[in-house]
Amino acid sequence: MKHSLIPPGLVFGVALVAASGAAAQTFPVTVDSCGSPITFAAPPQRALIHDLNMTEMALSLGLQKRMVGVSGISGWYKSRPEVDKALGGIPEIAARQPTLENILAARPDFFFAGWNYGMSVGGDVTPTVLKRYGIPTLVLGESCNHVDKTRPRASMELLYGDYIKLGTIFGKEAAARAQVDAWKQRVARLPRAPGGRPTRVFLYDSGEDRPLTAGRFAMPTAMIEAAGARNVMDDLDSSWATVSWEAVAARDPEFLVLLDYRNDGGAAKLMQFLQQHPLMRHVDAVRNRRYVALRYEELTPGPANIGALEKMAKALAR
Repeated sequence: MKHSLIPPGLVFGVALVAASGAAAQTFPVTVDSCGSPITFAAPPQRALIHDLNMTEMALSLGLQKRMVGVSGISGWYKSRPEVDKALGGIPEIAARQPTLENILAARPDFFFAGWNYGMSVGGDVTPTVLKRYGIPTLVLGESCNHVDKTRPRASMELLYGDYIKLGTIFGKEAAARAQVDAWKQRVARLPRAPGGRPTRVFLYDSGEDRPLTAGRFAMPTAMIEAAGARNVMDDLDSSWATVSWEAVAARDPEFLVLLDYRNDGGAAKLMQFLQQHPLMRHVDAVRNRRYVALRYEELTPGPANIGALEKMAKALAR
């Protein structure tokens, strides 16, 4: 199926046709960042973006000329060739977590990151600390639960809202909204599994003693529900957290989402472990080998979510 605008493979740095005739956006603009308003008198000129998923948001909006650096990519996972090509000469200031010194040395006028995505509650890199240096921070919506447990459970708005906010900050609100509309159309066309009961799904990120998985605040929960299924850990009062194997096995998932870390054996290694686990080898999904393998950037909020959701829905409908 051919889709308009940015396809599942992501074409970075392309202005969206739907916005080409729109009137120029006016400034100042104000957006919400985890419940706090941040105002921009003009689009940032020296943006610093953390993590692969947020970097892909920036690249899909064509923000390269306004990016002074990225962080948190090479130290955790391998980016794809098209991402490396789109970044060009934009430097990575830190392979994993950026320090305050790393950030200040880059002299950014904007930082896009999240709690546990480049920032730690109580750490040296926070929106409050960076504000002292005149650096406004857009906080990834999915991560806001770390500072506000009253946040609503995950929905696709985690992606849509952040993408529109980023576009608005850089004077590309119309383009961002056009892209979100196209994404919503694709989500509306997803195939559905037969039968009336939602398939029970478990996401396995990593860990052998205790698995790391997605709770009710995490993007995969929204994706699983958008595909017509249910995350068996949707009552976990967190975004990403560890649980016991006993708890997972008791809920007998019928389908698995396996994180495909290409620098760590990938989804095949995870499945092999599950098949040998004394509890998990008996659950429905493992016995029937029903799973989909998705990459990190496909399951953290970013443009790759839409293509990943299509893969997930197709696999669930089989």
